[in-house]
Amino acid sequence: MENLTPNTWLQKIHAEFPPADYETIKQAVLLAKLAGENNSAITDHSFLNQSLATAEILHQLNLDSTTIAAAILYGSVQYGGLTIEDITEHLGPQVAKLIHGIQQMAGISEFYQVISSGSNYHHNINNIKKMFLAMVDDIRVVLIKLAEHLCVLRSASILPEKIKKQLAAETMAIYAPLANRLGISQIKWELEDLAFLYLEPEKYQKIALTLEQRFPECNQYIKEAIASLQTLLSKTQIKDILITGRAKHIYSIYRKMERKKVGLEGIYDVSAIRIFVPTIADCYTVLSHVHAAWQYIPNEFDDYIVAPKSNRYRSIHTAVYGPKNRIIEIQIRTHNMHRETELGIAAHWVYKEGKQEANYSAKLAWLRQLIDWQQEVAQSEKKLLDIQQIFNEHVYVFTTQSDILELPKGATPVDFAYRVHSELGHHCCGAKINNNMVPLTYILKTGDRVEILTSRDASPSRDWLIPSLGYLSTSHARSKVLHWFKKQSQEYNIIQGQELLNKEIQRLGLNKIDLKIAVNKLNFKTSDDLLAALGGGSLKLSGILNSLNIELEKPASEITTEIVPTKLTKKNYTSDINIQGVGNLLVHTANCCKPIPGEEIIGYITQGRGISIHRTDCINALHIKKLYSERFITVAWGKNTEKKYPVDIDIIAFDRQELVRDITNILADEKIAVTGLELVTNKKENTAKIKMTIEISGINPLSSILNKISKLPNIIEIYRTDLRST
Repeated sequence: MENLTPNTWLQKIHAEFPPADYETIKQAVLLAKLAGENNSAITDHSFLNQSLATAEILHQLNLDSTTIAAAILYGSVQYGGLTIEDITEHLGPQVAKLIHGIQQMAGISEFYQVISSGSNYHHNINNIKKMFLAMVDDIRVVLIKLAEHLCVLRSASILPEKIKKQLAAETMAIYAPLANRLGISQIKWELEDLAFLYLEPEKYQKIALTLEQRFPECNQYIKEAIASLQTLLSKTQIKDILITGRAKHIYSIYRKMERKKVGLEGIYDVSAIRIFVPTIADCYTVLSHVHAAWQYIPNEFDDYIVAPKSNRYRSIHTAVYGPKNRIIEIQIRTHNMHRETELGIAAHWVYKEGKQEANYSAKLAWLRQLIDWQQEVAQSEKKLLDIQQIFNEHVYVFTTQSDILELPKGATPVDFAYRVHSELGHHCCGAKINNNMVPLTYILKTGDRVEILTSRDASPSRDWLIPSLGYLSTSHARSKVLHWFKKQSQEYNIIQGQELLNKEIQRLGLNKIDLKIAVNKLNFKTSDDLLAALGGGSLKLSGILNSLNIELEKPASEITTEIVPTKLTKKNYTSDINIQGVGNLLVHTANCCKPIPGEEIIGYITQGRGISIHRTDCINALHIKKLYSERFITVAWGKNTEKKYPVDIDIIAFDRQELVRDITNILADEKIAVTGLELVTNKKENTAKIKMTIEISGINPLSSILNKISKLPNIIEIYRTDLRST
């Protein structure tokens, strides 16, 4: 920008903005001037001039008054003593939000360090994530940062050589690819040319000098070619055709020289002609006339209208042997396509009266471009794995208002609801992802648009607190649910806790448990306190069962199943059997009750068949004990074997194809043997009842397998058979 005073610049743009928008920009300039006057560290006008130069670039991109005001005031907040609160008070929250976003963009320096120097990304991860969120949330933040960096680069010639090269390297690695992803060609080309000048000054000057020497001839040739095209296309009767010519940018010429491995003398198309027309159909009409008049080069033809570039760039590119049989590149596009080329993705974002109204599809497209950008720059510096680690640990999703939220990988709609607001989570009753209904256990993916369905009568479910059911992934959401249950009445929590415990006891085949043991071990005063904690969500079922030596959380490989006698009491046993040698007797589990590790058991000394092990509540054992109490001994489960025991289970389900296959696949995956299977179907009710005998090593794997089978489609109920039959 020419060296304009603030007042001169304001006069220049006055007529181009509605009164209210112009007033916003004017207030920003006045506030920036005032901040400079009140800050002793800023004694000249260069500070404000730099801000105005940034604002002018954005003005040329047709950005709104809010964006321009934020660009003017960002430096005053960063260096001139103004605060975000000051901006909010004088210019409103939208300008303040943009400036805060630009501050988050400081993470771009950490991003460059990660991809360029091999620094440990863990030290930079928070700043990089903040930057990424700010970039996705409002594309104008990125535009301001690009414009600011371009201004710095334009004035970098006076800086020390080392700093110039650092700026140029960062430009090539970060800013130019970012401008390319945005599709803002005019900024991209200037960034690349200036960076090339500072990185390779001799090569730059050589190409620039040659182009300058060839300029008169090239310029004359372009004029002749344009005249020929105007005559040719006048026959099409297309109105509003515009034909222009331009010299290609120095860095793009250099890259072409490198790609073709030739000198500048081997590059003939150092200039290009652009043809702008009203419609897409007109583009192909022009193309057909050009190819009919001049021979085209097949390998140089690209149709980016049919197959747009990832940054939404659209145009037809062709190279032909034009007048005097010289190669010339021609680009054909509509006027609207050209506008999009100049503005890039920003052209798809709508700004009205300083308020951003970008829709979801535009933000989603930009999110994908940013993900591609971070992978592109990481690959160029062989740091892809580190960068992927940063972004793969989280997902980035949108609200119905197109705001962006960051959540840990594995988060669900319930996690999302609680991140937005506690009350939204408390009244959540369903969710839509991209307008499609999904279960509340759905795992969110980057780019999802999440809509939470609510009901005034809905409230958190205790199922949400069971990790294996998959409703919650974040500690934040879990703490909110726990807090909600704690606020409920003590009596209600006791009832809910008792129901939850009874249901788990029944499902696992535990006929009864002694709660007093759990109360003492877990330091509760009464069983009601324990049940209230369970019903309120602050105590897990696994905590109670573990306190009773029923270990649900350990892997199957850690469960022991050896049966050994414990110390006998005189009351229960007075035989002369050698206690140390009992372990060598024949020991087997009774078929009537089929006990498994984790259940209370008792041993019965049979006549000739060793010791038969029963559950303590086994009906047969209780009956025999009345007649032969002296034959019963106290036994316990050992700790050092991996023996497995038969368990009968019943499964009731709505009948469907491959039901049995799905069940047996789960068992096979868990390496659980099936020793018996019986299937009975009821065609009238379309139900199936499956009786199975499986070999299991204890309560833990039984609990796990019942859980997994119960989640299969069409399963109505699954339970341990011998429990229900006694």
